Amino acid sequence: MRTPAALVLEDGRVFRGSAYGAEGVTLGEAVFCTGMTGYQETLTDPSYCGQIVVQTAPQIGNTGWNDEDDESARIWVRGYVVRDPARTPSNWRSRRGLDDELARQGIVGISGVDTRSLTRHLRERGAMRAGVFSGAALAGVDAMVDQVLASPPMKGADLAGEVTTDKPYVIGAEGERRFRVAALDLGIKSNTPRQLSRRGIETHILPAASSIEDLLAVEPDGVFLSNGPGDPETQAHAIAVTSAVLRREIPLFGICFGNQILGRALGLGTYKMRYGHRGINIPVIDLDTGRVAITAQNHGFALEGEPGQAFDSPFGTAKVSHYCPNDGCVEGLRCVDVPAFSVQYHPEAAAGPHDAAPLFDEFVTLMEKKAQ
Repeated sequence: MRTPAALVLEDGRVFRGSAYGAEGVTLGEAVFCTGMTGYQETLTDPSYCGQIVVQTAPQIGNTGWNDEDDESARIWVRGYVVRDPARTPSNWRSRRGLDDELARQGIVGISGVDTRSLTRHLRERGAMRAGVFSGAALAGVDAMVDQVLASPPMKGADLAGEVTTDKPYVIGAEGERRFRVAALDLGIKSNTPRQLSRRGIETHILPAASSIEDLLAVEPDGVFLSNGPGDPETQAHAIAVTSAVLRREIPLFGICFGNQILGRALGLGTYKMRYGHRGINIPVIDLDTGRVAITAQNHGFALEGEPGQAFDSPFGTAKVSHYCPNDGCVEGLRCVDVPAFSVQYHPEAAAGPHDAAPLFDEFVTLMEKKAQ
């Protein structure tokens, strides 16, 4: 006998289904992810902290859960919504079922939902607060909607401190060390320092509250701003640290949340998108080369600006270097007068599968030029 469950949106729309994973109640922002694969990486990506993720792919859990693909030490999504969960996982690396792992980590989910209808609703109305209720937590619709409306919105949410590391740690370089990088952990994924390591970079991952003095104590050849969750407008500290890095002209590379932090340090504003970009099939155009990369993304906020726009900043001229042809969204920045650049997507992910990997090489090139 399956336990009844309900996904309740803040506008009063209710989707019924069955409990999947842990039972109980969870509250967060309902968003949809268009990736056909990679659910384990999605669930363990700290950028999804605070969100109830709806998988648009109808079948989820087919390959089970392994011990190699986690992007962090735990699942970060607040809740999980799927249509047709696998009855039995089948993959040579699988160690247990997805539903077992969700239950083990206390993640409240729901299955049997018409995710096509739900996704269309979120596209039309926008990402919104929601709750998953199952078992004893199920109540009348009005009572559940009231709980959802009492939860905090994503606009104004400061979540980087929730996902960052408690203490610094180091990922060594493969082979001979060429450079040392200080990475500000706003929600970093495990594959990022691995990508740096393969290029001979020793990465010092530092807590989000680290000061510019903490970064300089590493004696870095470069600084990395990671991905992360929440509203970039709340990150006054990270923006100030970024400004201090730019003043010292230390090579800087930012991705995802780091792109927004760099943009705000350069004087750009940010805004909340209607439903954001989440998936592994999102095109981005590099204006310098005209090349299109298929990218992995997860963001509900974006920088203000137009494709190709050049603008004055406190650190000289900068420009909007990348954009998404789907909606014109700013997808990257390059500084002209200081060694800094950023992209809105995840170059450590294998979406293209390797369309964005050269960005790490560009970071290496910046450090090489600075060392000359």
